[in-house]
Amino acid sequence: MIENFDLSLVDWSRGQFALTAMYHWLFVPLTLGLAFIVAIMETIYVRTGNPEWKRITKFWMTLFGINFAIGVSTGIILEFEFGTNWSNYSWFVGDIFGAPLAIEGIMAFFMESTFIAVMFFGWNKVSKKFHLLSSWLTAFGANLSALWILIANGWMQFPVGMKFNPDTARNEMMNFWDVALSPVAINKFLHTITSAYVLAAIFVVGISAWFLLRKRHILFSKRSIIVASVFGLTSSLYLVWSGDGSAYQVAQKQPMKLAVMEGLYEGKEGAGIIVFGVLNNDKEYNDDQEAHHFKVEIPKLLSFLGYRNADAFVPGIKDIVEGGYTYVDENGQTHTALSAEEKMKRGKMALNSLAAYKQAKADGADSLQHASLQSLEENFQYFGYGFLNDPASIIPNVPMTFYSFHIMVALAFWFMLVFIVALYFVYKNQIEKQKWFLRLAFVTIPLAFVASQCGWIVAELGRQPWVIQDIMPTVAAVSQIDTMAVKVTFFLFLIVFTALLVAEIGIMRKQIQIGPKDE
Repeated sequence: MIENFDLSLVDWSRGQFALTAMYHWLFVPLTLGLAFIVAIMETIYVRTGNPEWKRITKFWMTLFGINFAIGVSTGIILEFEFGTNWSNYSWFVGDIFGAPLAIEGIMAFFMESTFIAVMFFGWNKVSKKFHLLSSWLTAFGANLSALWILIANGWMQFPVGMKFNPDTARNEMMNFWDVALSPVAINKFLHTITSAYVLAAIFVVGISAWFLLRKRHILFSKRSIIVASVFGLTSSLYLVWSGDGSAYQVAQKQPMKLAVMEGLYEGKEGAGIIVFGVLNNDKEYNDDQEAHHFKVEIPKLLSFLGYRNADAFVPGIKDIVEGGYTYVDENGQTHTALSAEEKMKRGKMALNSLAAYKQAKADGADSLQHASLQSLEENFQYFGYGFLNDPASIIPNVPMTFYSFHIMVALAFWFMLVFIVALYFVYKNQIEKQKWFLRLAFVTIPLAFVASQCGWIVAELGRQPWVIQDIMPTVAAVSQIDTMAVKVTFFLFLIVFTALLVAEIGIMRKQIQIGPKDE
């Protein structure tokens, strides 16, 4: 179906979208987490009346505002790219995907942008309680924005609540609540925003550690560390729980992603989770080479996390490509998995049936029209496979997904340890004396951003080649535009986004060096 298609257009379009998304996600998690940390600090100020807490709140609120302002610009560009680079996708599922984005713009962003004005300019102009309410509403508005965007993304990972209309060749929403309350979407939202809270907490602890190293603003730094560490440790514990839920949903809905995350080529019962491993990059899914040069794993944990059964069979990459293994669906029924080749055949049947239906309708051939429609409905779940030519094309990039996943998990536990040690030293009133720990806390800040980026690499690269799981591959979603136009805008965006990032770092650095202002 794609023999004469310019695949470089797909690659450059994917690259441009990835560039925009990854730059955007440098700003978003800090916004989501700092908003709540600031609201908590202001709550303490209002309850205690201690002006030192107002001083603390204002400093972190300033850094929040700098980050928020620059993050908005990349987010707007990201949404426009659905129309410029992915117009076929927007046409195919715009009725569904557009709804959460519209709600995000109308409700969440409106709340966020309205109350942020009071939050920054309302000091001494409104009552303390109303100002505090504005801070909390700004925090909730920012997180509501994330909710609707992640619902849209979760639907792409697990499309539900829709029906394909053969007359328009578009998918139409049948049940909004199936889309909004999809278990994949809910787990994705909880796991993503919790990771953002951890990142923001690491940021606050690290910057406070920098002040302590320079023996500046000691009381300010200790109090900031206490709030951030408690918030971060609580978020870390929840992050582990939501990560477990996400792993279960991936196992049930996207088994290929799970196999790639663990570099599991041959399925097995009682599969373990790899703690540390080195992949064999020469490994092909159907050869006899070892998948790893070296690995340390926890026995049976992958089976338990993915299927709530320590002895459950976890299909590997080869099993999913070749099919033939048995699995139990969400209704408790046992099925034999089809091979990718068989799914491709059925996908092409669905595409051909759609074409036959349209021709029969134009010719007024009712019986052929009915038969074509029935064939389309029977095979629609494999619709996206009809655009593929090679069974191996359903395998994502294994090394990048594998290493990103394990870096993310390892860093998550490192962050938890940082929060625990920080609270211990504050409790012992020794934190300003622990130079080694303060330096570690400061250099952990960029690691938090690395972990955050790794999470999105796993989520998005791990589901390739799909834009919509099993329904639409990237090759069918891309706009039919000139490849050179995408290349040019890629480098333009790279320059602009890098300039914005450098500007933010410079402004934030200057503000941090100035430090909190005396009231």
